Amino acid sequence: MRRQLSFSCAGVTLAATLDDASGSTGLLIVSGGNEIRSGAHRGMAMLAQRVAAAGHPVFRFDRRGIGDSEGENGGFESSGPDIAAAIAAFRDAAPRVSRIVALGNCDAASALLLHRPLALDALILANPWTYDDAPEEGGEEPALPPASAIRARYLSRLKDPKSLFRLLKGEIDLGKLLRGLSALKAPPSPARRDSLAARIEQALATPALPATILLATGDRTAQAFIENCPGAAGRMPVERLASSSHSFAGSDGDWLAERVLAILG
Repeated sequence: MRRQLSFSCAGVTLAATLDDASGSTGLLIVSGGNEIRSGAHRGMAMLAQRVAAAGHPVFRFDRRGIGDSEGENGGFESSGPDIAAAIAAFRDAAPRVSRIVALGNCDAASALLLHRPLALDALILANPWTYDDAPEEGGEEPALPPASAIRARYLSRLKDPKSLFRLLKGEIDLGKLLRGLSALKAPPSPARRDSLAARIEQALATPALPATILLATGDRTAQAFIENCPGAAGRMPVERLASSSHSFAGSDGDWLAERVLAILG
């Protein structure tokens, strides 16, 4: 059963939705970017319905200044109190829940890593955001891919006979190609110690909670995470989907739901 509710955070009222179920392990969904709690194309609402149908209560909320919630939008860097208040509200609304797993996509995944300690039992981190610039409206991926993705694209083109044929016919800009080839030799620049990427890497190096990382490997945000946090795969489970969908749209939602349900147990 789905019901709407509200709770307090820092003197303002936040809006939330509970998809109730009989299980004792619940899922807290933290929205990324400036998305409302239903998610991109209602993806998180549909995920909540599916998870609740499998027996797990699901709590979603709009952080301060987003959607139906009051207050000022301070972005994911200031969302720690919102997440903490949502956890408490989830436990009040579903007192049978003894274990809470939190799912965050994009900068919501980063927020779950950075704002600790949180009264949670495990984390599901999808396409974590590691760029210092804020995500685009709706949590979309950045305009330019990371250097590793650019290098991979040029390498794949060099191996493609059709691209070589186009080069011989003069259909490819040779100057642009040479600039791309020079990027193959350039090692990635280390992240500044105070950068978001460095802080995420440090949080992953000393995880406060069990965590699973989910990556859509064609998504630029996920590609940047792989480049910026290369040690993550050795510290926690990382599952990959060959997709460019940042929000796991369409049939990719089935893959996301299956992974979430497997972790909830």
